[in-house]
Amino acid sequence: MRGFRRPDKAIPSPNIWNWPEVYERENRAQDAEGAIWTALRETAPWSGSDVLDVGCGDGFHLPVFAAEAASVTGVEPHAGLVERARERMGGRATVRRAGAAALPIADASIDLVHARTAYFFGPGCEPGLAEAQRVLRPGGAIAIVDLDATVAPYGDWMRADLPRYRSDRVEEFFERHGFSMRRIMTTWGFPDRETLEAVLRIEFSRAVAERAIAATTGLALPVGYRLHVRRKEAFRP
Repeated sequence: MRGFRRPDKAIPSPNIWNWPEVYERENRAQDAEGAIWTALRETAPWSGSDVLDVGCGDGFHLPVFAAEAASVTGVEPHAGLVERARERMGGRATVRRAGAAALPIADASIDLVHARTAYFFGPGCEPGLAEAQRVLRPGGAIAIVDLDATVAPYGDWMRADLPRYRSDRVEEFFERHGFSMRRIMTTWGFPDRETLEAVLRIEFSRAVAERAIAATTGLALPVGYRLHVRRKEAFRP
């Protein structure tokens, strides 16, 4: 295939790689009001488009794209999650095992590259950005959804576990690479305390998770995200 790259070395994602069943429950709890999907539709609509979901995990977001897109492809480096995604989609999407820096996708064949809390975390993701640019058609967009560590309380817990993480540097990185940024406030809504506690325990170290559990008295948790979007310049004769 034109533009094919050999698989790159994947960076492990401990939460979904180690606890896919708990992460499924987390995905169901996230963005309870659909604020992220609303922002995506407004900024990078995909109806009738060819969509690529990078780091698709077990394919949780693929059905939303498949309901409107012309075609949907998911890319995921973890073999077990690839199989789960294929089972979920039942042929309604193509799911391939690969990493963000080595996409098995032809040049200029995709209208929207979507990545949600996967790989694109700022400095160091340049190879993946280059691959996204390669596979995009002129006028296509890359949309990166990431957690906003400036928003309490979830952001406070993130920074406690990642003391070297600097939100300002990440935002400066994407701005320097030509991305717009939109902040999105969402709510994670859990059906019960068991689910809430299980999710927090796969997202944080033991000490931080226990702190987060103690601080969360109900079943809803406000969480901030950032949406970074960049379009590939269309050809002008």
